[in-house]
Amino acid sequence: MAQTTKNHKAIFLDRDGTINLDKGYVYKIEDFVWLPKALDAMKLLACHGFALIIVTNQSGIARKFYTEEDLSILEAYIQKTLKTYNCQITAFYHCPHLPEITGPCHCRKPAPGMLLQAQKDYQLNLKASWLIGDRLSDIKAAQAANVAPIKLGSGTTQDDQVARDLGIPICPDLYAAAKYIVN
Repeated sequence: MAQTTKNHKAIFLDRDGTINLDKGYVYKIEDFVWLPKALDAMKLLACHGFALIIVTNQSGIARKFYTEEDLSILEAYIQKTLKTYNCQITAFYHCPHLPEITGPCHCRKPAPGMLLQAQKDYQLNLKASWLIGDRLSDIKAAQAANVAPIKLGSGTTQDDQVARDLGIPICPDLYAAAKYIVN
């Protein structure tokens, strides 16, 4: 566990569709494709003092498409790549559950369990933190944890309209969201 100071601010990042291309059940390094400027965005946020924390639903584990070990290998690759950008992920949190298979849980977004666990583990100031994601489940998890959300999208989908109606900023990509936060 990386050390943080009390009341540290964080950027919670969804994974698939936010930092990498969402191809469905991405767990192999060869299938992981960084989205344009995602690495630059993460470096910008880290340089502005934010802890970077991945919060991702990974129902492929419950479906037995891949294992926790497979996911750990991919996370190590993500961390290694970020190191070349002089930044790092403070922590990775994932929900391996799927209610139809494993029953209900407190960690699967839109539940706020992963964010609240990170807050406890790293003494984060959730009111000074943000969650960036591409789905309404990300937005709902942020709201449930009292974290400011940003929705990634084109601005033209029904989900984007719901976010807009809630007064949530919509950005076309992670880099635009990072610029919004630091400015």
